Amino acid sequence: MAIVDKDIDKEPKWYSLRVFVGYENVAKLNLENTIEKYDLQNRIFDIVIPMEDVLVEKRGKKVLVPKKTMPGYLLVKMLYGDDIWHAVIHTQYINSFVGPKGRPVPITDEEARRLGLDGASREVKVDLDVNVGDTIEIIEGSLSGFVGKVKDVDKANQKLTAIVEMFGRDSEIELKFNQIRIGNL
Repeated sequence: MAIVDKDIDKEPKWYSLRVFVGYENVAKLNLENTIEKYDLQNRIFDIVIPMEDVLVEKRGKKVLVPKKTMPGYLLVKMLYGDDIWHAVIHTQYINSFVGPKGRPVPITDEEARRLGLDGASREVKVDLDVNVGDTIEIIEGSLSGFVGKVKDVDKANQKLTAIVEMFGRDSEIELKFNQIRIGNL
């Protein structure tokens, strides 16, 4: 008869680990080695360095650049139990679990959705220095090729309102940052 540890989760959950800032990739690699060494493949299923693709303009071209969204953290999907705590914590470059006194608290389903851990695709964040009055060119969508002036900027939602001349009169349109290019056009 097999002994079942009552403290082991029944369903895998996401947990957050504090790691040395700048050593996220090394900590992930070390944890993968720990999983292999202690045969934990049936307990630790996924390790994620929270990243997002940021669209930046370099030399007049838009380029996707990966950027860490939570430096100093790893996200781990696992069946947690007290027995696994030691193996994870004693992995080089991992400091602790996020939770009271270093004891793990699982990430909620809502937090997992916001972090893109539920498998849903995430929008690309655009790092664009756009201000009211800037001249923009629309580079994507049905108005591609039109030029306008920025009237309002909503950086939090990656949107702006621009005035574009269409059919001989000015029209206000709302655009996402990834639909425009800034410049003296």
